[in-house]
Amino acid sequence: MDFGNTIKALIEEQDITQKELATALNVAPSTISSYVQNTREPDFVTLKLIAKYFDVSIDYLLDYRTQSTLTRK
Repeated sequence: MDFGNTIKALIEEQDITQKELATALNVAPSTISSYVQNTREPDFVTLKLIAKYFDVSIDYLLDYRTQSTLTRK
């Protein structure tokens, strides 16, 4: 799942509008729309704010998983 789909799903799960999220994050509604459409990605500060707002990890937002059996030298 890409970032846009993830944030869209979170918005729907929370039953909020993109405008409400934009207001909470202090960004323009068009910025949230760009995220949902995958035409733009948030900077690190905004990414952290989104994670905090939805109470999810940044790994979740980015659909990042590590292998459980990494070998280290």
